[in-house]
Amino acid sequence: MEANVLPGFKSPEVELRSASSGSIYETGSIMRSMRCPLTLRCRRALLVLCAVAASAVSLAAKDFVKPAAQPAKAYPAHDDHTDERVAIAADTYDTPDKAKTFSVNFHEHGFLPIFFIVTNDGGQPISIANMQVTLATANRDKLTPASPEDIYRRLTNPRANMHPIPLPIPQKKVKGTISQKERDEIESSQFAAKAVEPHTTQSGFFFFDVEDITAPLAGAHIFVTGVDDAKGTELMYFEIPLEK
Repeated sequence: MEANVLPGFKSPEVELRSASSGSIYETGSIMRSMRCPLTLRCRRALLVLCAVAASAVSLAAKDFVKPAAQPAKAYPAHDDHTDERVAIAADTYDTPDKAKTFSVNFHEHGFLPIFFIVTNDGGQPISIANMQVTLATANRDKLTPASPEDIYRRLTNPRANMHPIPLPIPQKKVKGTISQKERDEIESSQFAAKAVEPHTTQSGFFFFDVEDITAPLAGAHIFVTGVDDAKGTELMYFEIPLEK
């Protein structure tokens, strides 16, 4: 027999199902509303982490960038040959701020980097293929630029960073390595120009071995010879004081 149901009357089962459906709907809505902020926060955190990682990779892969050279006369330490319209400058990289230009700690390995600038304001090219550069200290030491091979040898066989002790103990040697990035930096930073065209400037680094010299820049001078004009005539030597 079918049960007689009064109009407008809902059975307990129907009310229970309706209440359950409503609860499920409300719970789902609450969970979705909670999930949205969490999802946004997760996405933002992921983007931040990706940005940090990309920045770290970029810094790790950063290549050496040679400083932009100004005309030689703009540097404090320079010699200007006004008749030939040629000027040569030397900018020593002996401070912590300047040392950040390199990934290699040249000071730690006994090298003094000097940024060398040659400006030709004349109307004819000059040749510097036979140029000779000498760093003369106050103690009359005459130093010529170290070759890349000299720098490689020093970096791969550095001395131990030890405090001096008043005992006759031989100084230890520490075997090191040099990465391809460091090799590329040393090679790309070198002064390598063979000529300077009219109204242009050439620049690059020379590295001097000053490991056993105390205060190498005090009273020091740089002497430059072998700069030829367009006819092959050598110009008068250049003398650049490096007093510190």
